[in-house]
Amino acid sequence: MFTSVLMIEKALTSADVEFVTTLHGDEPVSFHVLLQPRGEQADRLLRAIDDVALGELDEAVREGETPEGEEATSMGERALEVSLQALRATGDEADGRLVGNHPLDALKAMVEEVEADEVIVLTDPHYVEEFFHRDWASRARHKVGVPVLKLFSHSKA
Repeated sequence: MFTSVLMIEKALTSADVEFVTTLHGDEPVSFHVLLQPRGEQADRLLRAIDDVALGELDEAVREGETPEGEEATSMGERALEVSLQALRATGDEADGRLVGNHPLDALKAMVEEVEADEVIVLTDPHYVEEFFHRDWASRARHKVGVPVLKLFSHSKA
C-alpha cells in the first residue's frame, strides 16, 4: 500500500478526489489528510493579493469575511469530514486531522508517524507565497525527507 500525506486548506471537490486517487493507478493508497482552514493561514492582505492576482476581485473584497478562530475550526472540521468521506468512497483508506499553528511541523510529524511515501500539497494558487518560495510545498521540500507533489485545486469548494 502506498502512503500519502495530503495537505489541504478546504474541502476536496469531486475533481480533486478523482485527481489524487488516480495518481498511482490501481495501487491502493492510504491517505493521511492535514487540513488548515484558510482563516488560520497567512494574513488577510496576502490572501487578498492572491485573489486579485487570480482576477477574483469579489473574493479580495470579502477577505474580511473569512472565518477565523473557532468559526474557522468548525468549518474546517466539516471540510475535513467531507474530504475523508469522499476519499473513502473511492475504496482508499483515509484519516485526518485539523492543523492549527505550525502546519509544516505537523506535516513533518505526520510523515514520520505514518512513514509516508510522499506528500501531496493541494491548494488554490498562492502567488505571493509561491514567488518567495514560502508556500507549503516549497518549504516542505526542505523539511519532510520524502517527495513533495504540489497540485492546484481543480475548482472552488
